[in-house]
Amino acid sequence: MIERYTRPEMAALWSDETKYATWARVELLASTAQASLGVVPEAALAGMRRAPVPSVTRIQELEAERDHEILAFLAAWTETMPTESARWVHYGKTSYDLVDTAQGSLLAQSVDLALDAARALTGLLIDRALEHWDTVCVARTHGVHAEPTTFGHKLAVHAHALHRCTGRLTAARRAVAVGTLSGPVGTYSHISPQVEEYVCGKLGLGIESHPTQVVARDRHAELLGALALTGAVVEQFALEMRLLQRTEVGEVEEPRSGAYQGSSAMPHKRNPTTSERLCGLARVLRANAGAGYENIALWHERDLAHSSVERIVLPDSLTVAHYQLVSAAELLAGLTVRPERMALNFQATRGLIHSSEVFLALTADGADRESAYRLVQAAADDAHTSGSSLAEALAARGVHAPDAWFDPGRFLGNRDHLKSRLNQLKTEYQDHVDM
Repeated sequence: MIERYTRPEMAALWSDETKYATWARVELLASTAQASLGVVPEAALAGMRRAPVPSVTRIQELEAERDHEILAFLAAWTETMPTESARWVHYGKTSYDLVDTAQGSLLAQSVDLALDAARALTGLLIDRALEHWDTVCVARTHGVHAEPTTFGHKLAVHAHALHRCTGRLTAARRAVAVGTLSGPVGTYSHISPQVEEYVCGKLGLGIESHPTQVVARDRHAELLGALALTGAVVEQFALEMRLLQRTEVGEVEEPRSGAYQGSSAMPHKRNPTTSERLCGLARVLRANAGAGYENIALWHERDLAHSSVERIVLPDSLTVAHYQLVSAAELLAGLTVRPERMALNFQATRGLIHSSEVFLALTADGADRESAYRLVQAAADDAHTSGSSLAEALAARGVHAPDAWFDPGRFLGNRDHLKSRLNQLKTEYQDHVDM
């Protein structure tokens, strides 16, 4: 992923230096286990332990000669070892014993970063939802004013959605945090299962339950799908913020630095660029998830068609999702909320958003449903046409509408159970808000 959409902690995990250091660790752990079983001489371990992780430059030089990255890495690592140590490196293993086990470790660490960011954003959504639990605004369906709601209620919807995402990411972490050291075609023909148990245990990984020559790729597809869903949920939040920032609405505004310039031509512009960026990045995550599904079906015990795809989509999706979550939290933490504009918009239709309350009140007073609905609809049409209030239009049709029918509290006074659910969620996330 390009630097613009990359946070440094995720970039460090997906650097070539970290990858090769992890490869060296897997090889050394495997040799240590082999030595405990009497397969590799104990004396050979000392030279392996002293050997530095080879430089990226040296590995690239050797890969140009061999056209094989793993063999280039092994050659670069062993060239600084005594011969007696070098000849036991990679003993009994195949390339993807190294690649997939190391990748399982890197994926686990990367998902942990994404989960931390998701939990922080969820906690912040909860806190700001409670802050604005009673900040009345108008809800919109089809983009049209519907009934009263509160800004806190809006944010709570996104908090619960992101909470579901943390569950999916947690499950996906379990799926990908596995390794295998089972040798060619996964039959343990040249290596003991005890080596696999030792290495994966030290790395905090599970073990592929029935390997071929690779870890099953449905695991990686599950992760990419969970990241795509998380991106879509962040997009849902960001899209709401974009819509509420429109000039005609103006109910919120995302934070801006003192250096902000919104347009090269129009100095007045204050564009919702952060929200737009979050929406755009969700498209990348969805596209990458599709590539992950394509990677599941490999020829027989393995082929290499998945490798080139994974070199792009796994680090890119984790990097983008992490960036998206952190950026969304920064946006929300600095978000300006404008209750006064919400109140102005609330009154924009002169009481029409209370039509259902009037309709239900007339029904409760004895009118049949169809007649009550048609009466209120006709009065609403009159108000639309004439610019009068709904109460005035009703009065013109002989219906007295008490002020109580237009009190938002009648809509919003039955939400204690929703606030209770939000507070229950808060107890799970209170340690994750650090903004």
